[in-house]
Amino acid sequence: MIKIKNVSKSFGNVQAVDQIDLTIQNGLVFGMLGTNGAGKSTLLRMMAGVLKPDSGQIYVDGEPVWDNPNAKSKLFYISDDQFYYPNATPSDLISFYKNYYPAFDETRFREFLTNFGLDYNRKINTFSKGMKKQVSILLGICSNASYLYCDETFDGLDPVMRQAIKSLFAKEIEERGLTPIIASHNLRELEDICDHIGILHKGGVLLSKDLEELKCNLLKVQCVLPPEVDEELHHSLDILKMQRRGKLLTMTVRGQEEQVLNVIKALEPIYYESLPLTLEEIFISETEVVGYDMQNLII
Repeated sequence: MIKIKNVSKSFGNVQAVDQIDLTIQNGLVFGMLGTNGAGKSTLLRMMAGVLKPDSGQIYVDGEPVWDNPNAKSKLFYISDDQFYYPNATPSDLISFYKNYYPAFDETRFREFLTNFGLDYNRKINTFSKGMKKQVSILLGICSNASYLYCDETFDGLDPVMRQAIKSLFAKEIEERGLTPIIASHNLRELEDICDHIGILHKGGVLLSKDLEELKCNLLKVQCVLPPEVDEELHHSLDILKMQRRGKLLTMTVRGQEEQVLNVIKALEPIYYESLPLTLEEIFISETEVVGYDMQNLII
């Protein structure tokens, strides 16, 4: 389990992370979402022990991460922009990572390289961006670390490779309880793999919920009702967003589906239906509530 307790980090006058409290359970895929500049990458670096928090503490299985080799051996950090030593080959990395991860599986790593079509004697600096990302992911999996921190993991991977990596994650979760923490802007990529999501905004946690629970408590409703009922709907429902085109009303509502639809049915609509929300729509709805609205960004 990862526990983040009252963690803050600033760079000069910029408050990158502001008093974050967060718990990440084992064996789940945690999707870390956020607006631009929300502090996702900074938080991941602190969770990996690369950056020291200005205040607060981060624990992995009860041990503080900062300056703790034992805690760091339980996690593997894949940055958005991977660094490799000049002239290093995938084969060279085996002995390097064995120093930090005693359970590193060399045989499996070489098998993966062959299966993925990656030459383990070729210099990594000659690889494409996607190939470099593949090497990092395979290193992380073969390290046998319990926690895999991924910053924009699927960026640069083609569709076939993205599905292959997702399948690898699923297998590792099932067989040894791997816990991937994935920070990404590509919400559609995360939707079919994440169990739990946390949304960051302006350095803080906007929400942290099980994805299925979140979907059950947030829904889109379309109905045909006259404008006169708008005030009553606002009074009866927790409406995050409402759009009207004539009598056709589209709303994003927080609440249980049955209760929401009962309120609407009582108004005797000509037509109504409940529609599932995508993760992208959930993200937009939740961030609009705190003022991160597309309409405010367009001049």
